[in-house]
This record gives sequence, structure tokens and C-alpha cells, in this order.
Amino acid sequence: MTRASRARRLATGAVYGGGGVGLAGAGLVALLRQEARLARNRVSSRAAKGDPPTGEGRYGHYRGAPLVLAVLGDSSAVGLGVDRAEQTPGVLVAAALAELAERPVRLVKVAVSGARSAHLAEQVAKVLPQRPDVAMIMIGANDVTSRSKPALAVRDLAAAVRALRAAGCEVVVGTCPDLGTIRPVAQPLRTLGRRWSRQLAAAQTMAVVAEGGRTVSLGSLLGPSFASDRSMFSSDEFHPSAAGYAAAAACMLPSVADAIGVWPAAADRGPRSLRRDSVRPIARAAASAAGRSGTEVQPTSVDGEDVGPRGPWARLRRRRPPQLPEATPVEQPTGVTGQ
Repeated sequence: MTRASRARRLATGAVYGGGGVGLAGAGLVALLRQEARLARNRVSSRAAKGDPPTGEGRYGHYRGAPLVLAVLGDSSAVGLGVDRAEQTPGVLVAAALAELAERPVRLVKVAVSGARSAHLAEQVAKVLPQRPDVAMIMIGANDVTSRSKPALAVRDLAAAVRALRAAGCEVVVGTCPDLGTIRPVAQPLRTLGRRWSRQLAAAQTMAVVAEGGRTVSLGSLLGPSFASDRSMFSSDEFHPSAAGYAAAAACMLPSVADAIGVWPAAADRGPRSLRRDSVRPIARAAASAAGRSGTEVQPTSVDGEDVGPRGPWARLRRRRPPQLPEATPVEQPTGVTGQ
């Protein structure tokens, strides 16, 4: 099997249901179920206190009509595991986006802890009346842990991106994180969790790019740091800590800013830049991104053609994560606090 065909199999495995537990023997299935039960009990016993404040409001001391940033997805988009709104990824990205655009940014957050891809349609319906300029979606972990059918999860994500793009909203999706870094999960479930999450991330990338969106591989967020540095996790050892969310936000920011044309080209040049651009068929691009955190994938063309002999073309791009400014709201909706 060639490298290209292996990549295509990885990228499409989730869509067609490959790589599942259904191929395992009954003994292994029983073992996996027991390990999953033990992991859930351990996480629940150390569960975070609850969702942090939403942080919805206006960021940036600038005049003019604000850009609208919508945040959709699951507990990673909510920021479960931290206490303050300014520690959540949506607020961190909104504050940084205001500085880059030199315009105010209004944050609208409809993400819900525990959400799966099937819940995105409801979130999209809530956010569309706000006329968002760009949407940041973080989704996938609950699809894996609940063993949702990958084909359905990918279909639901694609439908959400399609609806947002039809409304003129740019979309950046943080794909399924690497569940192999979760300490409460024992072997062999941890290895299978890594495999399932990477397959789903690759399939998510293919679907999102096909609908005109971009993806950023969160994987273990910034490489091996989550697997080796436990400070990146909150007390439940499942959700990120403030440091972990800052890493995720820094990973997402360049793509969100670039999607609306406010990411400075100079930031991708110079000796400190990690930018690496390449154009590949979408299946190979998706498989490569799934195994390398921080990689952006977006649709592109070659010689004026969007589709090549092996499917749509996609551009892979890596950037050095930037330093984020302090996230302080200028104005918040009535009754919402940032502390």
C-alpha cells in the first residue's frame, strides 16, 4: 500500500466506519467497556465545578461596527475546567482578533458542554441571527467517547459549515483532539482512542474543506506538551487548564484572523516563523494534518483547477503560535460577568 493510499484510508476511515471496535473479539470489547467505565468514573469524581462565565460581549477599544465572532461546539469551546471568562478560548481569540483588526469584536458563544456534532444544527440556528463574520467550532471529542457513528458526526459537521458559509460566515474548525493523551484512560483503550480521534479529525477535515471552511488540527494541541505536561490539564485530567486553553487559542487565532483577512503576512516571515506551506490532494492533506497538531488545512486550486486527479486540492499551513494579549472586555451583555 502506497503512502498516498494509506493516507486516503486514514482520512476516509471514519466516514465509512473503518477502524471500529466492531472488528474486535468479544473479550476485547468487554475489556474496553470496563476501561471506559473506569475512566468515566475517575473523570466524574474529579469533575470541574461547572461552566465558566460565557465572556460574551465586546472586546477592543476601537470605534466602528464590530466584527462578530461566533463560538460553537462542546466543552472545549465553552472552556470547561477554568474559572474565569478571560481564560476561555473564545475570549482569548476575540481579544486578540480586535487588536489584529483594529476593530471591536463582539463575541457570541453558543457552545454547550457535552455537545456532539449532532447538536451543531441547533447551535447554528441560534447564531445565524447574529450575522457572524467568522465562526470558530471546536467539536469531536464527545463523538468519540460516545462512540457516535463517524459518518453521521461528519455529516452533521459538514451541514453546519455549509449553513454558516451560505450565510457569508467564514468558518474555522478545531478538529477532534487526541484522546490518547488523557491520563485516566488505560491501555489498550488509550491507543484506540488516539486512533479513533485521528480518524475522525481526518474525516472532519475532508468534510469542512469541501464545504469551503478551514480546519486546524488540535491533536494534542501543541505537539507532545499535553502528553508530557500535566499542567495543561485541569483537575479532572480530561479538560484543559488555563494554560491548555491558551495553547488552543494561540493555535486557532492565525487561521481565524487569516480567514477574515486580518492576519499580517509579516507574522509568517522571518527566522522565527514555522510556516510550512504545501498543496496536496485533500485525503493526503487531511491524514497529514491529523497527525500533526497546529496544521491548518484550507481549500485551494492548482493551475486554476479546484480538483485534481485524486480529488480536491488542499493547502497545508503551519504557523508559530503567537503571544495572546490580555483579554479584557469593553462591554458585556447585561448580567454577564467576566470573573
